[in-house]
Amino acid sequence: MAIEIAPSILSANFANLMKDIDKIKDAGIHMLHVDVMDGHFVPNITFGPQMIADLHRATKLKLDCHLMIDNPDEFATLFAKAGGDMIMVHVESSPHIYRVIQEIKANGARAGLVLNPGTPLTAVVELLPLVDQVLIMTVNPGFGGQKFIPQMVNKIQRLTAARKQLGLKFDIEVDGGINDETIQVCATAGANVFVAGSYVFGAKDPSSQIKKLINAVRE
Repeated sequence: MAIEIAPSILSANFANLMKDIDKIKDAGIHMLHVDVMDGHFVPNITFGPQMIADLHRATKLKLDCHLMIDNPDEFATLFAKAGGDMIMVHVESSPHIYRVIQEIKANGARAGLVLNPGTPLTAVVELLPLVDQVLIMTVNPGFGGQKFIPQMVNKIQRLTAARKQLGLKFDIEVDGGINDETIQVCATAGANVFVAGSYVFGAKDPSSQIKKLINAVRE
């Protein structure tokens, strides 16, 4: 599976967002991670579909949209239509998650599922053949800068084994506390897409931080 670093703009300077994106676009990345929060599913509020539309016009980087929202049934397709390339929804957020995934794909985007740290893999087994990506949260969702939860490594390993057993090819993404040490552990467990926010945008040289992550995986 191709290795991808997805810098999270949650940790960027919102007042100078495109300036921060310009700092990293030549560091070997192909996507941005966009955390969408509604203040209900998680205790924070960030972006709506208009932000996705604006980013879609402003950059050629793919948009990896993580919807931390209630009722994705009502909103997921709006983010796909706005230009989101990957639309990921929490399995905990809707009783009709199968339909949400179908509607995302019907609107031209790739579809992914997200699991909170306390959600077992059994919650998504029936959906794995339908999705393009599964995101394992390695922190509790809602805020950047949290400490990596090491117990999630076993969940990544079990998801990797399930993917192989089922003969599937979905990407495995991890989000939370990713740095040049934790990325190695997650990659060894089978993950290939890595979200990094404060580690990248909290540094004086974000581009250098991305290169450190890439080099750490190669090691």
